Amino acid sequence: IVQMAMAGDPDIIHDFLLPANGTVDANFFTYTGFRVLVGGGPPTAFKVLKATLAEFPALDGQSVSYAVLEFPSGTTNPPHTHPRSAELLFLVDGTLEVGFIDTKNNLFTQTLQSGDLFVFPKGLVHFQYNADAQNPALAISAFGSANAGTVSLPNTLFTTGIDDNVLAISFKTDVATIQKLKAGLAAKS
Repeated sequence: IVQMAMAGDPDIIHDFLLPANGTVDANFFTYTGFRVLVGGGPPTAFKVLKATLAEFPALDGQSVSYAVLEFPSGTTNPPHTHPRSAELLFLVDGTLEVGFIDTKNNLFTQTLQSGDLFVFPKGLVHFQYNADAQNPALAISAFGSANAGTVSLPNTLFTTGIDDNVLAISFKTDVATIQKLKAGLAAKS
């Protein structure tokens, strides 16, 4: 007996899903959240602007979403996963070091230049890094889900209350090192 489970955005039987108690006109299908990018200066820290189901309800049932990633020089999008979608990254400007690790612990890395595309397979740990000390980078990512989800490994491991001893044993280090890592990720007041 073979059993298989598949997950993804549900297929819809209409052109689009209507919002509860809402009216639908052209505004419903228009997302203006990226307008802040036009004419703005480069950010001072890594920044992600999203157009997912949470920000843009018209995506419900459409199996697509976007993110714009802004990388000042020397910044990273830390190792993370998207459990419900692959990611297709288009580098608009700058250079980025990107990579992912497959389920056999093979690391695949590439240095992207403006105009390059890179795919991060669904559910695999991946990262992006702007190693350029002088110039920012700008990328656009497309997802095959209106809600790809993001699991940031540093935050998931070090800010969710996992016991320090569990982490110290797992990373073959001591509790003091784990506490230093946690302190570096703690919210700044």
